[in-house]
Amino acid sequence: MTTIATSMGRNITPGALQPQAASGLAIVRLTIGAMFVWVFFENWGKGLYTPAGYAGLIRHYIAASHSPAVWKTVMGLAANHAAMAAPMQAMTEISLGILLVIGLLTRPAAFVAFLYLGSLWISEWGTSWIWELLVPVLASLGLAIGRAGRRWGVDAWLSERWPSSPWW
Repeated sequence: MTTIATSMGRNITPGALQPQAASGLAIVRLTIGAMFVWVFFENWGKGLYTPAGYAGLIRHYIAASHSPAVWKTVMGLAANHAAMAAPMQAMTEISLGILLVIGLLTRPAAFVAFLYLGSLWISEWGTSWIWELLVPVLASLGLAIGRAGRRWGVDAWLSERWPSSPWW
């Protein structure tokens, strides 16, 4: 672990120098996590985790979006296998939401959220405001880079026991 000598002769870790930044990342982590939990229950209520509901939404994206043709092919594959894809999306959204809210395995969860939201952003090109998903996409990347679970999260406890682990 890297330490920094202060003018008073004490050694501290670099993260201890920026408690406000760590708190700011924790707020973003909680917000993105809450967004995933909210979206899970919203989509559940709309029936979007049923094969018919999921396939209908994906086919709407294929018809209405400006996504690249290769991406529309991927979406078509998901729509054609909605019986598997819909529950997988449901589990992804609720799992990412819970992991981010409690701050457990934050770095990998945030990176998966970055990839997942990025794929959704591409799927929705031209159907909504471009910044609507781009902000959470980039915020998720920031959470992965910034180790956002080390403040107000389970990862803080884990990092005390295993400080060199890249998972938190």
